[in-house]
Amino acid sequence: MAEASQETTKQAAVAAEPKGALDRFFHITERGSTFGTEIRGGLVTFVTMAYIVILNPIILTSGVDVEGNSLSFPAVSAVTALTAGVMTILFGLVSRLPFGFAAGLGINAFLAFSVVGQVTWPEAMALVVINGVLIVLLAATGLRRMIFDAVPVELKLAITVGIGLFIAFIGFVNSGFVTATGQGSPPVGLGVNGSVFTVPTLIFAITLVLTGVLVAAKVKGGLLIGLVTGTVISVIVEAIAQLGPRTGADGEIANPGGWGLTVPELGGAPFGVPDLSLVGAVSFDLGRVGVVTVVMLVFTLLFTNFFDAMGTMTGLSREAGLADAQGNFPRLKSALVVEGVGAIAGGMTSSSSNTVFIESGAGIGEGARTGFANVITGLMFLLAMFFTPLTQIVPTEVAAAALVIVGALMMAQIKNIDLSDFRVLLPVFLTVAVMPMTYSIANGIGAGFVAWVLIHALSGRARSIHWLLWVVAAGFVVFFARGPIEAFLGV
Repeated sequence: MAEASQETTKQAAVAAEPKGALDRFFHITERGSTFGTEIRGGLVTFVTMAYIVILNPIILTSGVDVEGNSLSFPAVSAVTALTAGVMTILFGLVSRLPFGFAAGLGINAFLAFSVVGQVTWPEAMALVVINGVLIVLLAATGLRRMIFDAVPVELKLAITVGIGLFIAFIGFVNSGFVTATGQGSPPVGLGVNGSVFTVPTLIFAITLVLTGVLVAAKVKGGLLIGLVTGTVISVIVEAIAQLGPRTGADGEIANPGGWGLTVPELGGAPFGVPDLSLVGAVSFDLGRVGVVTVVMLVFTLLFTNFFDAMGTMTGLSREAGLADAQGNFPRLKSALVVEGVGAIAGGMTSSSSNTVFIESGAGIGEGARTGFANVITGLMFLLAMFFTPLTQIVPTEVAAAALVIVGALMMAQIKNIDLSDFRVLLPVFLTVAVMPMTYSIANGIGAGFVAWVLIHALSGRARSIHWLLWVVAAGFVVFFARGPIEAFLGV
């Protein structure tokens, strides 16, 4: 019996030995995985993330900068796939972790709906690059982890919830489900005169329900399947009904029953040489805005990037069984540095800051445990770069359904916040409510931080406030008062 036991142990040890240099490099056998499992996990992660090649350009091209310019849809789609592919592979090689990278939804919305109202697109992307450089420095020095630990978990979660509600609101507006009434009260309403008036808005509702069912059933790639199905329905409807665009050549609404930004029409080849004209389209000439504004815009980008990525990586590492009790995981500092590089790469390619995607959990659920899965995911993104012409037929109304679904998923984090203490409830509420109501992520974050510090300090809990929170809150007070301050300073 003893000999049999020893033989079994010996066989297990042999089976656990790395099978070649690639296995040793990625720790595949060591983490209980196989090459087949990693390939399958990498493909699943790509399927669940692929929607960003469509969704990111829809969000970014919705923003018109201070000079009236907007980004090219096919160009944004191409650089979105390029940057996601390169960064996903780089992260896998450096960190050996199965976390996919792509343009972050919170930051791209902030750029499109807040930042470019004050600067041009090249200048906005320069701010993203600066944000990335700061993240790399903070990660390399260990300050990033210290700052992350200083912020109350309730505020971290509230930021995610607020961004989710903001993204969902954008989806409702883009679909025509929520429209401006043109009156003082109520300022917005349902569709046209309180009803879902147009066929495109009806398709939005159908896509929303279909995608919701797929996500609820935990179908892998449910979001992508919903987008593709909604697009196919739209193409068929347009071929039959010839609805046409909603706006005329002058930008005014000429056809209320038409499509929003994109008419779903088939035409041309489904693939082609990617348009990479946005690579390097960055301008660091930020003289058009004041110093205070630049500092606060970079600060808000930094803050949004900062906590979203840290929280996502911690959650994914726990899901993969690679984190310890404190949430630390292998090659933590390297992972945080590369995450900062993702912001730099996203700015330099005008695809917005690239960060870790929570959808990587699908690949982890499929068994991915190492960075080899990232190599597979990244190669798929690079291949997708040649199919970006297909993304141009996705109508805004269909993409809006995906925005609402993503918003709902992000808002689910509210369940992890204990709201029994009003000192917590009010700052969380302000963070979540101010974002969509003022159409600004920065305003929501600032309102929450200032409220947290003031309420705790004035109700006898001043000692519980980390000194870094005082600094952040003071910075947001300056941000909110930047108009008078810049006028006073003459900047």
